[in-house]
Order: sequence, then structure tokens, then C-alpha cells
Amino acid sequence: MDIILVPGFWLDASSWDEVTPPLAAAGHRLHPLTLPGLESADVPRAGIGLRTHIDAVVEKVDSLDGKVVLVGHSGGGAIIHGVADARPDRVERNIFVDSGPLGEGDVINDELPADGDGIPLPPWEGFEDADLVDLTDGLRDMFRSRAIPQPKGVAYDKQHLHDPRRYDVPATVIACEFPSSLLTEWIDAGHPYVAELARIRDVEYVDLPTGHWPQFTKPAELGQAILKAVDRTA
Repeated sequence: MDIILVPGFWLDASSWDEVTPPLAAAGHRLHPLTLPGLESADVPRAGIGLRTHIDAVVEKVDSLDGKVVLVGHSGGGAIIHGVADARPDRVERNIFVDSGPLGEGDVINDELPADGDGIPLPPWEGFEDADLVDLTDGLRDMFRSRAIPQPKGVAYDKQHLHDPRRYDVPATVIACEFPSSLLTEWIDAGHPYVAELARIRDVEYVDLPTGHWPQFTKPAELGQAILKAVDRTA
């Protein structure tokens, strides 16, 4: 299976390095992506928006034969859902890593403070305690040293969707900072945060308790969780 891995904010393809070994060992073809504007701290980010990132992943899908599995961490969840909307017949499964699908007209996070065309990684005090579970001082230093400013447009742009067949793409939600039981409670209560997730017809939930960056705090466990989701798909 071709597996395309889409990083969350401030991260490039290398953020998946410790997650992918079990997937490679199982014979899957891996395509971790570095999205436009995240190649380095110095590249220009003007004009790069959410649609730019969705289109970059669609281009990768179109370059491959057959169906693919998409994995999206954090803000990458909005991107892979946009790809499922653009290519619903090409996506075998979407795997949301501590993330979920972003609905029509919604934004990923337009409250993050920008510096020009980019959004630097905020100070740790700007995150919730649940985000930072298991993120040791050493991991925080590593993350901050490699963090790349996120293109502002990706965080601030509204999602635009067109094809209801996106709801037919099976999904796996790997729940980290919030347990899956809380997500299903929100769905039952009609909470707007999970309104788009509630419309997907086939969703499975996997709990991987840790903070918001399991690719750093529990990479082996995350790799196994992704592998199991892919194996169930195959």
C-alpha cells in the first residue's frame, strides 16, 4: 500500500522518521511529505494557503497508481480530508493522528499569532497541558530546534469542500490528548467541533494516550497503530 504521511504545523517530512520503520518492514511504500513553505525557515510563505497544501498532496496522489492511505497529524487532518474530497475514489482510508476532518467554511486555527506570512512555534506556555503530556524537556528542545514557521494562510484559510463522497472514505482516528470516548460523547451531543467527523460513515477509534505530538513521545506505538489501521484496510 502507498501511504502518504502529512505532518502537522511546524514540521516537515522528517517528523515521521521514528514512526515509519514498522510500516516499511511490513512492505508498505511510504511517502512522508514536506509541504510548500516548510522546506526551511528561510523560504517565502506569501500566497501559501490551505488549498496550496491540499493541492500538493493531491499531486502526490495523482503521481501514484491505485488507491492510497493518507495519514494526517494535527492540522494535517484538515489537509487529508480536503484530499479525500478532491479524490474520493483514490483514498482507501484516512488516518487522523490527534486530529480530525475540517468541515466546509471552518479554519484550522486563526488565533495563532503570525509574524508576517508565517506563524512561529509559540512558547510552550501557549499550549494546553494536555498538548504537552510526555513531551520532555529534551523533546521540547529538539522540537523547537527543528520547528519551521507555518504558512499563515494554511492556519487562517477557510476549508472549501465539494464532493459528499468524502463521507464514504473510511477513517481511523488515533486519539491522543483526548480519549476517543470524549469524541464519541461530543458526536452524540451534536458538538460543532466534531460535526464533520460525525458525517463520515465508517470511523474507527484507537486510543494512544499521550500529548499532541505522538510522533515524538510515542513513535513506535504510533507506527504500530497506523500499521494496524492499514492492515484492516487491506
